[in-house]
Amino acid sequence: MNNITDNMNVGYIDNAILMLNTYAREDSLKPLISILEALKPDLNNESLLAELTNTWRNLGIYQGTVLTYVPYFYTLISDDIFGDNLKK
Repeated sequence: MNNITDNMNVGYIDNAILMLNTYAREDSLKPLISILEALKPDLNNESLLAELTNTWRNLGIYQGTVLTYVPYFYTLISDDIFGDNLKK
């Protein structure tokens, strides 16, 4: 995993949580929001960052919802936001 914490700060995370809680109240986004909350005190937690990426990749159509309300979300996860380069 690359050093994505260069693009991450608590302000971005707080705003993402606020936007998702305000405008995207789908139950399937709750795990993503929980991980974002857990990352706030420790932006360098590699296991949480990996969990964030995995949770993102399992959102399916709700990825579009996240990007609608948090367009910079792609900066919070690894470079391959849609998992197109995953080995199969």
